[in-house]
Amino acid sequence: MMRLLTRAMLAMCLGVVASFSAAQAQTKPKVTTLGPDFPKAALFVGNSFFYYNNGMPGHLSFMERAADAANKAAYRNTMATIGGSGLDWHDMDNLLRPGGIGAYSFDEQNVVIFNKPGKQFDAVVMMDCSQCPIHPQLKDAFAAFAKKDSEIVRAHDMRPVLFMSWAYADKPDMTEGLAEAYTVAGNANDALVIPAGLAFARVRKLQPELNLYAPDKRHPSPAGTYLAACTTLAALTGRSPVGNSYIMGLDPETAQLLQKAAWDTVQEYYGR
Repeated sequence: MMRLLTRAMLAMCLGVVASFSAAQAQTKPKVTTLGPDFPKAALFVGNSFFYYNNGMPGHLSFMERAADAANKAAYRNTMATIGGSGLDWHDMDNLLRPGGIGAYSFDEQNVVIFNKPGKQFDAVVMMDCSQCPIHPQLKDAFAAFAKKDSEIVRAHDMRPVLFMSWAYADKPDMTEGLAEAYTVAGNANDALVIPAGLAFARVRKLQPELNLYAPDKRHPSPAGTYLAACTTLAALTGRSPVGNSYIMGLDPETAQLLQKAAWDTVQEYYGR
């Protein structure tokens, strides 16, 4: 695989001084951790931003298991996605019904594991369509369904989490609007927000030559999916992705840059 970063470039990126300032939400998040009882099983409800590159949640599972090998069997992430969908396309009550999604899974040898009846997930991570939270005709639906779905998730004894999506490659100004919309919705519903969009903005400023996008300038490239997984690992588990052995087939130096950018973004967003 072609090396995306030289050692000198990596050293320069990782050595950026503390004064580095990336895009941020104006509003500060109220919920900054899911600990000490961090979730190990999560349902990701969203669209193609999740399922590109064989599914970000699957790569997250590999990272979680690498980070906590002693408990690797407990980590399980599942997707319920519809291409182009907003939250209003998903029937959250139906997704969380007993005996439905998550009733069985597969181990590393592809053996079927029938999970215990009852609650299958600790958390539900929700993402609206890529521009819905800031679109004049759709932003009210985002707020309404973030509230409705968070209430449904809690009624099923699970924790709601919102996934802040990223700006399009050719519309970087979307970043701050999405960050603000997701942070406001998270605060309104006492939900953790995963700042993936801010991580994208950070990497684009640190290393503009590193492509985070598919050719359509919207969906993630493999590097973009890995960055999203690193950011999600840091936010959901409280663990740093830096040094994680699962690098999704990327160049090790590129993976290291993405790991650190994700960790720095999460620390800055949560005010640590």
